[in-house]
Amino acid sequence: MAHQLGVQLIVFGDKPNTDLDGVLRAVAAAGYAGAETGPLHQVMEADFIRDTFAAHSLQLTGIHCGFDDFNDPSLLEQHIEFLKSMNAPYLICSGVGQRDTIQAYEAAAERFNEVGELCASNGLTFCYHNHWFEFDSFNGIKGIDRLCQLTDPGLVKLCIDVYWVAMGGEDPADFIHRHADRAGYYHFKDGGKHGDEQWWWVELGQGEIDLPAAWDAARQVGCDWVIAEQDRSDKDPALSVKESFDYLKAIGV
Repeated sequence: MAHQLGVQLIVFGDKPNTDLDGVLRAVAAAGYAGAETGPLHQVMEADFIRDTFAAHSLQLTGIHCGFDDFNDPSLLEQHIEFLKSMNAPYLICSGVGQRDTIQAYEAAAERFNEVGELCASNGLTFCYHNHWFEFDSFNGIKGIDRLCQLTDPGLVKLCIDVYWVAMGGEDPADFIHRHADRAGYYHFKDGGKHGDEQWWWVELGQGEIDLPAAWDAARQVGCDWVIAEQDRSDKDPALSVKESFDYLKAIGV
């Protein structure tokens, strides 16, 4: 499938809430085709968001929400209706609630199948976004593996964050190949960690993640969007997203 490049607006901090026009101007100037956000429609009018994205010829790729939102029918309906109004394809969830037992993953899986079916019936794709903790093992079973065992790959896709896969102790390229039936939407993030859970993030190509290998795997199994994500930057975020875009283009994304 043809792929496009987007960026997660987290690197801009709170600025998307106060100057969405300026943020999207920087995103478009960097060369991206789209952007992923949090639930901006909870802090500003949907019409304003739609007009601002359109003014910069950008696609909203999807919105990224916490687990609690998916247990609130009213919020879930709001998110779905907003995405439909934006012609945005992806609804993305992080976390499974209390993640210290395998039962948390089992309960989340049941809910995710329901959410995935609801999204599909509304023309959307539901994705689970991994961090590092899903790779913790419970009596020999990793949380991410249990989640995938119990969810329908036709309804529950993965937003594969290659940095967090690596921080969880697995090889991102291998992970992408293993979950080819859930792949298509990716977070490309770079950095590393100092000690236990002391994460650091940098512009793409400047950290420890083997992004060319991850891209090769994504290209082979299928790719809709590659989203550049940097949780924090010491630079002007506009410069950071431009550097990451240029790197992605340099490796052939």
